[in-house]
Amino acid sequence: MSKGLDTPLEVQETLSAEELVAEVVRQTVREVGVGSICLTSSFQTEDMVVLHMLREHLPQVPVIFLETGYHFPELIEYRDRMAREWDLNLVNALPQTTLEEHEREFGLLHIVEPTKCCAIRKVEPLMRSLEPFDWWFTGLRREQSPTRAGLRKVEDHKTPTGKQMKKVSVLADWTIAQVDEYAQAHAIPKLELYARGYTSIGCEPCTAIPEDPSNPRAGRWGGKKLECGIHTFSEKV
Repeated sequence: MSKGLDTPLEVQETLSAEELVAEVVRQTVREVGVGSICLTSSFQTEDMVVLHMLREHLPQVPVIFLETGYHFPELIEYRDRMAREWDLNLVNALPQTTLEEHEREFGLLHIVEPTKCCAIRKVEPLMRSLEPFDWWFTGLRREQSPTRAGLRKVEDHKTPTGKQMKKVSVLADWTIAQVDEYAQAHAIPKLELYARGYTSIGCEPCTAIPEDPSNPRAGRWGGKKLECGIHTFSEKV
């Protein structure tokens, strides 16, 4: 398992996103090689920005996408397009059951028990996919949700399996304006669903255009919850 960064915690918080990416990659490659770093991506703009930064140092960094079977067709098309154009090392993390098997057993679980649906089709596949890695990059930002307000740029996490790893959110202190500015400056194509008014995009049946644009996750799960669980299943250490 990779050690922590040589850089003190208080200094990590002051590094720019690009500096922190470079520092993590430099120290991690020196200690354990390139194979210990991954990025989880829903192919929203934040994730594409972090991926762009990572690819400057690790062109073939594994990009884990949670293929639930319920995604917008436009998102899948965008994922496949970017995988081709950027020659991504894409890892499609699949649930243990097909969508047909899932609905045959549970019906429309995303309607009656969305948290259980997320646990089956997102959380469990993610836990399996993270096992080979020690450093987990995300596109999380504090501004996105009250549940993320206390986010630190580098956190120690332990999964329910006992796996210990570093979770890195280099954009933690960024605003959405900064995200959009970076994407525009580096010519990163944007998912077309944003132009329709979507601000936080997950599975199609559980995602709506929010009535309150100032609350980007208000359109998720009919406002019944804020997190699917993939960023809350692990325990901060």
